[in-house]
Amino acid sequence: MNLHKLSDVQSSNIGENTNVWQFSVILPGAVIGDDCNICAHTFIENDVLIGNRVTVKSGVYIWDGVTLEDDVFIGPCVAFTNDKKPRSKVYPEQFSRIIVKKGASIGANATILPGVVIGEGAMVGAGAVVTKDVPANTTVVGNPARILGEK
Repeated sequence: MNLHKLSDVQSSNIGENTNVWQFSVILPGAVIGDDCNICAHTFIENDVLIGNRVTVKSGVYIWDGVTLEDDVFIGPCVAFTNDKKPRSKVYPEQFSRIIVKKGASIGANATILPGVVIGEGAMVGAGAVVTKDVPANTTVVGNPARILGEK
């Protein structure tokens, strides 16, 4: 693992040849696979699982309950959410899960709502707001995200 000296990596569960760039914070419970690229200005919470060969671009915060399978691409400033009814200082017993399946890509500034599964090989267009599951090998765009086509 290659850690920039200005990163704050508290997890010991980070794979070989993974790069973590400056101003990134990774909490102790996070698990990150091999050959990943965690770009600058990112935050990865405890209950997060990231597979192998995943790219997380700058400005992404990955909250508890998110799983990114192998070969996933997360564009700049993608927003993951994990609480359907957020209130200050009121926490759910368990956060909703988000699963991004193998080989899926999420474009810049997309928002992924709690409880969503993004299918294998799917493409989420930049700025899309994903409110429901995305089928495998489809492209979704818009607000709310709708299917544009298949691969």
